[in-house]
Amino acid sequence: MRKIIRYTVGAALFTFLHLGLGSCAAKTKIKAKQQKRPNVILITSDDHAIQAISAYGHGISKVAPTPNIDRIAQNGAIFSKAYCTNSLCGPSRATILTGKFSHLNGFTRNRDKFDQNQPTFPKYLQMAGYQTALVGKWHLKGKPTQGFDYWTILNDQGEYYNPDFITGNDTVMNMGYATDIITDKSLDWLKEQRNSDKPFMLMVQNKAPHRNWWPAERHYNQFDSVTFPVPDTYFDDYKGRFAAGKQKMNVYRDMYEGHDLKMTVAAGIDSFRYDPWPHLFNRATSEQKERFWDAYRPINEAFHKMDLNDKELALWKYQRYLQDYMATISAVDENVGRILDYLEETGLDENTIVIYTSDQGFYLGEHGFFDKRFMYEESFRTPLLIQYPKSVEKGIKIDNMVQNLDFAETILDYCGVKIPNDMQGVSLKPLLQQEPIENWRDALYYHFYEFPGFHAARRHYGVRTERYKLIHFYHNMDRWELFDLQTDPSEMKNLYGKPGYEEITKNLKVKLSELQREYKEVI
Repeated sequence: MRKIIRYTVGAALFTFLHLGLGSCAAKTKIKAKQQKRPNVILITSDDHAIQAISAYGHGISKVAPTPNIDRIAQNGAIFSKAYCTNSLCGPSRATILTGKFSHLNGFTRNRDKFDQNQPTFPKYLQMAGYQTALVGKWHLKGKPTQGFDYWTILNDQGEYYNPDFITGNDTVMNMGYATDIITDKSLDWLKEQRNSDKPFMLMVQNKAPHRNWWPAERHYNQFDSVTFPVPDTYFDDYKGRFAAGKQKMNVYRDMYEGHDLKMTVAAGIDSFRYDPWPHLFNRATSEQKERFWDAYRPINEAFHKMDLNDKELALWKYQRYLQDYMATISAVDENVGRILDYLEETGLDENTIVIYTSDQGFYLGEHGFFDKRFMYEESFRTPLLIQYPKSVEKGIKIDNMVQNLDFAETILDYCGVKIPNDMQGVSLKPLLQQEPIENWRDALYYHFYEFPGFHAARRHYGVRTERYKLIHFYHNMDRWELFDLQTDPSEMKNLYGKPGYEEITKNLKVKLSELQREYKEVI
């Protein structure tokens, strides 16, 4: 029988965090000073777009700021051109662990199963004397039985309310909100379970802000009075971009009105429109459901009184989407703050590398999209913020092109572990140390494999340089796209085959082939 643990979430939890630190702070500060090798905390959220982090200065985040995530940028470095290798949850996580592209680590699609017998950076850290832990979303099938001294993971995608956690052979329902519980468990491991005589590496892996963007109760209605700026490309007609026109990830056509937008069937009826996963809402207790309806009933009642035309309805859905997405981010930001506060109050911050990132980017209405998958900038580009007070200067911005392929190498480099020759990324340490660098990479390689698949994004691979991007859609089509990112940052004008771009296209194809050979992918 599944066990149940109850969490009390709210002000008392945050008060307890601060009160409970005083007695052990002095001892911890002494051990932190004695320790030479850095600790590492890698916080990875799911589908967190850079547009939703105020340190990046996007208009959306200006009306819904993220002050705690911004602290990492203020205390360290923010990367303006960080990218993933395959914009999908499982493949990105596999790349982060292995420092290898999907075709070599074997995890190209979400339906794959991660081969844990292969080398990963947590295994190398363990061999070097580090204590390692993983809390939260795993999403690589099976259990993380190799590379971690401690682990407790969500079941598959996980649930926002009262989520199941798997630890060893036990599956336990934890009463409360997933983002809070993941941080509770992470802090508990830091305070009570780790060996303070060893350096540590902790992976904190949030479910949020993954679909269906169900906020914590304290953030219900937080942004209901906010009007978020609508992307200029929201009503994209996909002219010249054949594959983009075939997707099924459009906010106003493809979102599930019940599951995603919490829309009800009619006025006065607390029942969702289309929701293919009703079991997720049904995990909530009767009290939690009532508080949900108290918050969302007025929204639905107001909607049912409107007589919206197609464009007005599309814009209404966009605002509903952003209001919940950004409210979900609020809990992520608060819990990042809890971890940073703990480090500062115990003196661990000086010798701890804190990395905040996402498994990939996400569309917040650009091109009319939600979700990810495409090589277009919004899903290809990821947030990356790193602080390490002992070594990284405060407030620096790094404009070099980097990828999640580089995370493993960077962590190993800082921890004094030799980077294996078969890892395919490069350490970001020289960039963070602001050392003179010659011949930094001038191009990025990308490959998305999951078609047929959810949202119908076609298979494609491509190359991005500082100015241009060339994409090849293949498998059941043969279409090319070329974009000048300097003159067309929104990627609306496909220049492939246009007069005057022959030489640029030729050079990009040569570069693409070079990268495929370098990364050992046979097409």
